Parts: sequence; structure tokens; C-alpha cells
Amino acid sequence: MKCAVGVDFGTLSGRAVIVDVTNGKELAAAVHEYTNGVIDEVLPGTELRLDPDWALQDPNDYVEVFKNAIPAVLKESGVDPANVIGVGIDFTACTMLPTRADGTPLCFLKEWRDNPHSWVKLWKHHAAQPEANQLNAIARQAGFGKILARYGGKISSEWFFPKAWQILNEAPDVYSAADRMLEAADWVVWQLTGVETRNTCTAGYKAMWSKTEGFPPAAFFKALDPRLENIVDEKMKRDLLPLGARAGGITEQAAQWTGLKAGTAVAVANVDAHVSVPAATVTESGRMVMIMGTSICHMVIGENEEIVPGMCGVVMDGIIPDKPGFEAGQSCVGDHFRWFTETCVPETYEKEARQRRISIHQLLEEKAASQKPGASGLLGLDWWNGNRSVLVDVDLTGMMLGMTLLTKPEEIYRALIEATAYGTRLIVETFQKNNVPIRELVATGGLPDRNKLLMQIYADVTGLPIYIPEATQIGAVGSAMHGAVAAGSAAGGYDSIVDASLKMARLREESYQPIAENKVVYDTLFAEYVTLHDYFGRGENDVMKRLKALKICQA
Repeated sequence: MKCAVGVDFGTLSGRAVIVDVTNGKELAAAVHEYTNGVIDEVLPGTELRLDPDWALQDPNDYVEVFKNAIPAVLKESGVDPANVIGVGIDFTACTMLPTRADGTPLCFLKEWRDNPHSWVKLWKHHAAQPEANQLNAIARQAGFGKILARYGGKISSEWFFPKAWQILNEAPDVYSAADRMLEAADWVVWQLTGVETRNTCTAGYKAMWSKTEGFPPAAFFKALDPRLENIVDEKMKRDLLPLGARAGGITEQAAQWTGLKAGTAVAVANVDAHVSVPAATVTESGRMVMIMGTSICHMVIGENEEIVPGMCGVVMDGIIPDKPGFEAGQSCVGDHFRWFTETCVPETYEKEARQRRISIHQLLEEKAASQKPGASGLLGLDWWNGNRSVLVDVDLTGMMLGMTLLTKPEEIYRALIEATAYGTRLIVETFQKNNVPIRELVATGGLPDRNKLLMQIYADVTGLPIYIPEATQIGAVGSAMHGAVAAGSAAGGYDSIVDASLKMARLREESYQPIAENKVVYDTLFAEYVTLHDYFGRGENDVMKRLKALKICQA
């Protein structure tokens, strides 16, 4: 039996799976929690408090995933490492870090350890919003609007160049000391193979690269800041490898970490959302994949490179070869519900959950499921962590309208779920209005397995059927599929990700179909959501931004 290993690097942990290459069956899975997790308050080993909107990580946490999760799946499955033909990884993006020429992260070095700019900037690091604002304004003024159009008209603060520019502006010594700036996805592959490679997926979606034009010209970066003029040649690489390509083989050191055989094929890095699409059986147009976790990434394969306002990007070959891959997303979904349960639920509810030996989420879901749509009188805006699509504005904040002294926790919980569903519907309709058809949804990630009410609400709000992939660790399985492609058919793998998907990916029998009477009510509520969305999100009333600015001033 030939097998492949996939490793999915998430926001709080890394997950590894080992799968049978012939049918995609998951033989074993393991999760390794990051020791430092999301660093958003105090820099480890110091008393330095981070400013609002910062989100860092420790690259050593990623290496520990290799050292712990891969040996765990080998042990549990009993698979002989000699039968593992390939390894693939995926990562949150844009998650980036500065390193020396040999790949040593600057935060590993004593002289830089106390400088937060030397650490990994996680995908949800939003402190580069001033740089993103400047980039968008200057790009339009300098005649580079065509580049912005590929990304829905705006470059996000979450992406590569705003983060790199923030380092240059706030810590020019760190910028100067960095021989390389790269995605954490590419960095971990470097640790496995000993070879620095860059992938087309993160470059295309997060660093403004296109298959036909490459990176923006030096004149673009010079217009932003003369010091950035040669950033691509000085800090990055122009040679990029496509998804499914072989980045290299496992080194002797990585073999000791993982228990795999030295020389085992390692695939070029991928993004967690994008790698999940073929693992969710989607290799054609008309089907949107929602990767639902702390946030949602909405992935669509198209027939043509359409310009869709507010999308995160369209990249040819970005998901599968020879097709444009579209990405949109919501910054706060699972994070949304977690915030509510940790800060807003009374002790009486916590006590009931403990007595019944269920989680507080399960209790709230049960209570919320007894409500009818619209019965609470509540309506929310899902911007607790800013808006990724379609407004592309991290300075927006959340809102809940309609609360009274009789409002109950489960009503707020349901309204938060509904708010995120409205955000997804707006994204779906924006695609549909711009020649990118969507007929059904395929939902994966952590949430579909944990909250059936949420899935039914999404079906009712969007009016679309929702299907669930069989794979439980979808990103890791998708990565394993790419590992099988990197190994190739001669080694027992596959020569394309489409071939791998046909053999290794399946849907479950269960699905969620829209309930007609619920859809009618949600159509009315969605119209109200759009009114609030445009009023607070498109500049008519910037009160959210004024309040946020005041908060920062008073901190």
C-alpha cells in the first residue's frame, strides 16, 4: 500500500494525516498545538505589549509539528515509512517572516528576539492597514489600477507587501537584516527539503504575482517607497514552482524529525483554503467551497478570469491547472462564536452545560435551534475582525441591532451565526453578478462537523444546497493529495491533482437543503443586512472607524 502524508498548519495548531493513495482513506491523524499560539498581547520572553491589530507566531512551533505530528501518524497507522511516497503541506496565508539567507528566522537570533517585527506575522495581523491604505491609493494614482482589479480593487493589510512595508517603516534595521522575506508555507518546506522554493499560489493570491505578468514592476514598488523598488530581487525570488511540483526531498535532518525516509518527495507549498478544493471533490466551475473555521475562505473555480469587486484575488492555475481560481473570505466566523462564549455567556448557562456534560456551544446551538428565523428581532454585522470581502476593510467593527432587556444569549448566538451567513450570501451574489456562476456549496473545515444549526442556516440564507466532503482533516488530506502528485504516477502517485481528486476525494451522503419558509424570512432580513452593510461599510457613516481611532488614542 502506497501512502502520502499531509500537514495542515492552522492558526492554533498543526494537523498531520497519513492517507492511502489509492482511495484517499485517512489511516491516522494527529494534532500538535502550538506552544505560543497566536501572539497578540505580549511578546514571548519579554514584557513588551503589542499594539492592537498585531498577531504574531513563533516559527519553532511549526518545526515542532513536524517533530510530533508526523511520527504520531506513522506510529498510529503502522505504515512503513518506506511506503510513504510523498509529503505535502498547506498553511494559513499570508503568514510571513524575515530570515537570514540560510533560512534562519530573525526571531531565533538573540539580537532580534525582542523586536516584534522579527517574528512571524500571522494572516490576521492587521497592523499594516496604514500601509495597505497607502498602497491602494498610490497604485490608483500611479496608473496601476489593473493590478488592483485582479484583487477586487483593494490589496488587504493581511497580504505580503503591506506587511513587508510595515517592517520597513517601523523597523528598518530588521528589514535590512532580512536576506529573505517569505511565506511561512515556503519556509516550512525549506526546513523539510533544505531548498528554498516559492509557490505560485501564495505569490498569486497574496503577493500580486500573475502567470502572464509576474510580479508588479519595480516602478510600482518605487512609487510606493523608493526603498521598496527592488524588494522582489533583494528579499524574494522570481522563480516560482506550480502546485503539485516537487520542491525536493526530505533531508537527513528532517528524516530524524519525522521518521520519514530521506529523499521522500515533498510537494511545493500550498494555501490551506486552496489545497482543500480538490480534496472537497471540486475541480470544475459552479461549485463554491467554503473552508469554515476561525474565518471562512470561499473558493471558486471559474472558466474565465473575471473581475469581481471585493474578491481576494483571481489567479490562473491558483487551484488547479489551466483554470482561474477565485478567492473571497470572511475574517471572523469561528472566532466570532468563540468570542461570544468566552466573554458573554452567563454562569447559569455554563453550569447547565457542565451538568449535562456538553459544551457551551452545544447548549447554545440546542437553545437557538428552537427559535424561528426573525423571532429574536436581532440583526448583526459580522465584522468583529474587520471585513475581508467584499469591502476589504479591517477597520470595520461588529454590530448587533435590536437588543432589549429580554434578549437571551441563545438569540444573540443565533444572530451571530445569521450575520456570518448573510456575509457569505453577499459574497455568493457578488460572484454571480459578475459572471462567476455558483449553483451549490461544499462546506468543510471544523465548523460543519460541530454545528448542524449553522449549516442549515447557511443553506436557508443562501438558498443553495450544501454538501460535506468525507475527509475530516480536509486541508491535510488535500496536502497529502499534492504529495502524491509530487511523487508522480511512476512512484504510485498521480500526474495531476485532477486525477488525484477523482480517486482520493468523496462527499458524504448527508447534505443541507434550503427550507423554503425560512428562506422567505431570511430574504427580508438579508435586505436589511445589505442596508446596514452599505451604510456603515461604504463611507456613508464611518462611526466604526472613528470609535476605533478614539479607542487607540485612549489606550
